[in-house]
Amino acid sequence: MTTEFQAFDLHPALMQAVDELGYESPTPIQERAIPALMSGRDVLGQAQTGTGKTAAFALPMLHGLQTDEARGRVQGLVVAPTRELAIQVAKAVYEYGQHRGVRVLAVYGGQSYSHQISRLQRGVDIVIGTPGRMLDLIRKDVLDLSAVRYLVLDEADEMLSMGFIEDIEAILSETPSTRQTALFSATLPEPIRRLADRYMSTPEAITINPKRLTVAETEQRYYVVNEEDKLAALTRLFETEDMTSALIFTRTKVRASELSDALLARGFPAEALHGDLSQPAREAVMNRFRRGQVTMLVATDVAARGLDIEDVSHVVNYDMPFDPEIYVHRIGRTGRAGRKGVALMLATPRERRRLQEIEAFTMQPIARAKLPTPAEILARRDAQFLLKMGGHLENISANEHALVAQMVAAGYTMEDVAAAAIRQARAQEQQRPIEEIREVPARPQQHRAKFEERTECAPKRAPRRKGEREPGMVRLWLNVGAAHGIRPRDIVGAIAGETGIPGRAIGAIEIQPQQTFVDVAERHAGQVLHKMKHWKVRGRVVVLKASE
Repeated sequence: MTTEFQAFDLHPALMQAVDELGYESPTPIQERAIPALMSGRDVLGQAQTGTGKTAAFALPMLHGLQTDEARGRVQGLVVAPTRELAIQVAKAVYEYGQHRGVRVLAVYGGQSYSHQISRLQRGVDIVIGTPGRMLDLIRKDVLDLSAVRYLVLDEADEMLSMGFIEDIEAILSETPSTRQTALFSATLPEPIRRLADRYMSTPEAITINPKRLTVAETEQRYYVVNEEDKLAALTRLFETEDMTSALIFTRTKVRASELSDALLARGFPAEALHGDLSQPAREAVMNRFRRGQVTMLVATDVAARGLDIEDVSHVVNYDMPFDPEIYVHRIGRTGRAGRKGVALMLATPRERRRLQEIEAFTMQPIARAKLPTPAEILARRDAQFLLKMGGHLENISANEHALVAQMVAAGYTMEDVAAAAIRQARAQEQQRPIEEIREVPARPQQHRAKFEERTECAPKRAPRRKGEREPGMVRLWLNVGAAHGIRPRDIVGAIAGETGIPGRAIGAIEIQPQQTFVDVAERHAGQVLHKMKHWKVRGRVVVLKASE
């Protein structure tokens, strides 16, 4: 087979694998990154998940592997934020390099050390893994990186958000300065750029599709609903959407569990995925979702990191994310590989400003849509029932005819028998009541103008003196500050995300060099102090207590 990959002049064994996998035309990131890496240059690549970046860095790495005296020593190293992504990349690298006899090992937490140590001692060419497990193996003197020639940092912004930057720097210090480095990230915040400046040698910057951060094949819609009506709104959408599988995002793990239970009680096959699940339990949930036994997966952002799920028809933002970048990551899990996808978002009236921030970040408008009415849902149920009945009517058995005859002989009409059968066949619909939803009217422009006019004419509130708390608020103290890179959104996101309290319950935030003060509504202060005993911001363990 003649393909455009032949222009890269890859090793014949790699071309054989590429042909067998059916690759014909390289993606934009592959088209630019493969030649740069094969020429020996470092690469700083900005590309979204699902753009083909694994092949972009794996093929040049496999092409340049030495097969002489260096064989069996770790020559290639790929650092990934999650075990799921490490497993996914390892599988792909093995498939690309199978005809070269390349030995690939994935290392990550949750798997026994003995297996990984045994494999390393027997000799491995490429190691793919998470930062924590890599460092553990380095400290045990079983992962030797002195022969590494190719280093890849995959999804670097995810590793930054998970607090892995210090671990990454420790790993980098174990590798030769002569190595070739590739860094791939969906976004390039300042800490990632600093990391690139420090550890990369005049990298070639490759940015793919910078003006469109969301996928063209993904239809995006939002619905404005009151917080207490979200579940009712979600079930209405699931009744009318042509959905094969859905990934539903919530802000906290408690909320994920509660939502999955509520959906299950209404007859929807749902399960929760969150950080409290053991690795075997997590894999069992994922397997049921991939097999279609569960069609709705309710997850937190942390639990969903690195998930590789094919053909997700819908992504639902049940809770709107605090950061627009998280929105991009979430909806990037649908509309992949040329398929159509749908991204739905439930926004409360107070979250309109955050919606505007997402639209500005993605440079795309998100269409406001109306929820299905009860009449539309009932009509959809009738249509689906009639479709099913059409199939059953073509395959009626003699025994079923005999049962109908018995009921007619007992004095019932054919119409009565049919009506009773329909009631029984549709009994499960009683699990799914169509709950009332209060309509949230669109906010007209003239109303907004009057609101702004009133705001400008209103007397200015006297500014609070430094350290003075707002009325009805309790001041809390944190042991981190500006010197640790802390920003107000980190504090708000962590507290609201972990406790589920509304953002308006978090007041003034005063960030000092080594400490931070934050006001929390008095009625929520006890809940915050109780739930936030052990947490991290930007990789640092945070102590939270009432300010004296």
